[in-house]
Amino acid sequence: MQFDIVFRNVQVVDGTAAQAYNADVAIKDQRIAAIGDLAGCETAKIIDGEGRVLAPGFIDVHTHDDTNVIRYPECLPKISQGVTTVIVGNCGISASPAVLAGDPPDPMNLLGQQNDFKYPSFQSYADAVQAAQPAVNVAALVGHTTLRNNVMDELQRPATPSEITQMQTTLRDAMAQGALGLSSGLAYASAKSAPTEEVMALAEELAAFEGIYTTHMRTEFEQILEAMDEAFRTGKHGKVPVVISHLKCAGAGNWGRTVEVLDAMEKTAVHQDVACDCYPYSASSSTLDLKQVSDDIDIFITWSETLPQHAGKLLAEIATEMALPLLDAAKALQPAGAVYHCMDEADVERVLKYRLTMVGSDGLPNDPHPHPRLWGTFPKVLGYYSRERKLFDLPTAVHKMTGMSAQRYCLTDRGVIREGAYADLVLFDANKIQDSATFDNPIQAAKGIEVVMVNGAVSYQNGQVGSHRHGRFLYRHQR
Repeated sequence: MQFDIVFRNVQVVDGTAAQAYNADVAIKDQRIAAIGDLAGCETAKIIDGEGRVLAPGFIDVHTHDDTNVIRYPECLPKISQGVTTVIVGNCGISASPAVLAGDPPDPMNLLGQQNDFKYPSFQSYADAVQAAQPAVNVAALVGHTTLRNNVMDELQRPATPSEITQMQTTLRDAMAQGALGLSSGLAYASAKSAPTEEVMALAEELAAFEGIYTTHMRTEFEQILEAMDEAFRTGKHGKVPVVISHLKCAGAGNWGRTVEVLDAMEKTAVHQDVACDCYPYSASSSTLDLKQVSDDIDIFITWSETLPQHAGKLLAEIATEMALPLLDAAKALQPAGAVYHCMDEADVERVLKYRLTMVGSDGLPNDPHPHPRLWGTFPKVLGYYSRERKLFDLPTAVHKMTGMSAQRYCLTDRGVIREGAYADLVLFDANKIQDSATFDNPIQAAKGIEVVMVNGAVSYQNGQVGSHRHGRFLYRHQR
């Protein structure tokens, strides 16, 4: 057989958490065609791995790249760190199916402006992604807040039975068109007024399609256990798996509580299909939330529509300059974005190490001064937490960002290196891989990523995105 490309002499970390092994890996027609000693085989191209690691391309399970994969299809922040698939539509906000009468409400404004929401059906969004042909694959959840905004004139109230019925119909249509499931962002004002029963009614639509429910819970602060219980009850009601988004114990008063939080997760996992994702940083990032304004932590302002001259400063500095109390200064900046240094590093490590945790960046690509997780998440896990901190071995680290994620989100033939799987691959130097992005200088490509292949084609090499892009839209259970 004539192969398209052969990776010669690589250390295969296959995405299943199995130990690494040395082999050659051959690609033909977008898929992995052979693994083993392929010396002397016929191939159009050889890439000599020189003993470096070949892993499945990383799957970023928690992104807000919904409109960016279309507007900026090179996807440089993602493909430069070895990501080959992004899951969009998290935290209750999705670019589709959306119909906006005016400006997008907070936090939908994280995804873009009103004219970026032009996908009234899930299929129209999938078609737009396919037409843009981004550098990475894209799969999508449907956002609860997006569904609410389609049918409600006022988001600070519960939906009526009629509005819930309309949302159910839209969600059912999206699931039939290949959506992964439903996401919620119950911590945000635009969804906080939704009672549990409203979300449960939507979750009822998922099981028939083998969908999933993911949630940015109602709180990550003092009442986190109650919020987790609500999430688990919602999934149980809908008979679907639950993923808790960016699991953390936020706020100085909450530090150390990941012990009881993970205990609650473990006890629930005995009788229910639950999991979580997290990013490897002790700071979060979102829109500026007045409820999180506190002098207990540093709050860095990344953008402000009202007072743009104050972007790039700490909220405490801005308050001093304006001679205002902290909360009044925050109100004056609205709408705005912020990075909150709200977590304890020991909690981050505990969650990251947990057996049911996947890796997701939660990066905000439209932020003018983004959190470094946008560019650095996956190399930081591999370089800092695996190689340096020895939190887990390399196969476990890779599993948390590949095979575990693909299985959880029904991405068939992705996330593993085996014959017949799609050739989404990353070649990296395990001794050199590390994140470069910092809080001061967040827009920096990682080190140690050598080759990224998407659907059997080399798409990133020598620090450059290829002139041809090979990503595609991925539907749930698509073979």
